[in-house]
Amino acid sequence: VRLARAAAASSSYVVGVDVGSTTLRCHVYDKKAAIRGSSSKKVETLYPHLGWVELDPEVLWTQFMDVIKEAVQAAGLQMNQIAGLGISTQRGTFITWNKKTGKPFHNFISWQDLRAAALVNSWNRSLILKVIHVISTMLHFLTWSDRYVIASSLTFTTHHVSLRLSWVLQNITEVRTANENNCCFGTIDTWLLYKLTKGSVYATDYSNASSTGVFDPFQMCWSSVLSKLFSIPMSIYPPVEDTNFGSVDAEIFGVPIPIAALVADQQAAMFGECCFHEGDVKLTMGTGIFWDVNTGNHLHTPSSGLYPLIGWKIGKEVVFLAEGNASDAGSTIKWAKELDLFTSVDETARMARSVVDSEGVCFVPSFSGLQVPVNDPCACASFMGLKPSTTRNHLIRAMLESIAFRNKQLYDTIVKEVRVPLTNIRTDGGVSNNSFIMQMTSDLINKKIDKPVNTDMSCLGAAFLAGLALGFWTDKEQLKKLRRTEIVFEPQRDSGEYKLAMDNWTKAVQRSLNWYNQTSY
Repeated sequence: VRLARAAAASSSYVVGVDVGSTTLRCHVYDKKAAIRGSSSKKVETLYPHLGWVELDPEVLWTQFMDVIKEAVQAAGLQMNQIAGLGISTQRGTFITWNKKTGKPFHNFISWQDLRAAALVNSWNRSLILKVIHVISTMLHFLTWSDRYVIASSLTFTTHHVSLRLSWVLQNITEVRTANENNCCFGTIDTWLLYKLTKGSVYATDYSNASSTGVFDPFQMCWSSVLSKLFSIPMSIYPPVEDTNFGSVDAEIFGVPIPIAALVADQQAAMFGECCFHEGDVKLTMGTGIFWDVNTGNHLHTPSSGLYPLIGWKIGKEVVFLAEGNASDAGSTIKWAKELDLFTSVDETARMARSVVDSEGVCFVPSFSGLQVPVNDPCACASFMGLKPSTTRNHLIRAMLESIAFRNKQLYDTIVKEVRVPLTNIRTDGGVSNNSFIMQMTSDLINKKIDKPVNTDMSCLGAAFLAGLALGFWTDKEQLKKLRRTEIVFEPQRDSGEYKLAMDNWTKAVQRSLNWYNQTSY
């Protein structure tokens, strides 16, 4: 570590990579956090069956290597000028592989994958879960431990690794028959670390582990109770670390580069936005929508579906977050573009403003079900209220409005459920560049929303964490001075003006629920 910090002090650049759901992006940052070189590639998603969403691990590995090399080259640098590497990854997307050969047993199974939907619904209605709720309620009454509050309202979703991993263990023969000590499980960060170090380092970090649904944030370890419940062997899990994940094998880039940070994408964006204080709020709108609140050293106890997470662990400091999410934001806009409803994403805000309203058309953004506070994996995406007079501008407006309405739902859930006063709201992600959605969201929640110059906050957050670990930057106060605001959206219309439109949209949501039966996927 001392050698890595000494090298970082003499190097002038740090690399941040974000493996997102739609884009794999790499930026090279200087000490002022200015981007000196960049590269990006579209993440190639596979849909082998209805509801199944996968990534080819070898394709992802090749793309990952390429964006780093291309970004460093674009910056006009050599690899030996890079102080260290920070890696941000989409959460809940996992793979299993043979420990001896390093060969994957199957493709990455995406967090958007719905193959375990029937299993999720079965568990959520099961007698076992009801018994857990009753026992946990009694234990909370006797002990007043927040741990039992969480267990008393425990529910499962398809986003969590837990039941998708259980599905893999039940249905993929190679995994089921593998010797427990010869089967490795990992989210994308673990797989990339394993590849970068040529198998010498097998680990994950606390932010990614806490996003799986099988990690106990109270004990800061993998949950033996949930693992037994789902028949997942404890030997399958990687060790959990906070910083210092070794170095990239010298044969890969020609020099050993310290891997100074692994972090889940939303937690990385939170760090990149400098939401370091209790009550700070981050709204990321990329493929999906993610609202995160810094709850300090208090682990959030959910009641309406917000999920407690570990934001980051730096030494002895552990910061917790509460999160609510919706799967479809950028994915909705991407779908509309593929249908040729518009040519450029930049057109959409203008198209939406070109009509007074959506003319009663409502869109339900539910390609991957509806999450908090609706929580229905079988809800369908739909247009309702179509008329002969409906134009593509009305359709686009309805789609953009639906994203703002989901923001309003999630914000209201946070206000109702989180006990800490909310302070700053900061936004990032590609969809935050849409001024129509941002202004409407500000109006609906009646709050200011700060958008930075650089909206690729997951990359920056990973770089910040790596830079701090290496001594490239000194402390969080220095990082705050590096973040730059581009625009602050302030409420311009009373939220009541949207009541009729949101009431109609809520009605459309209700009619889209439970559309698919449990065996559709």
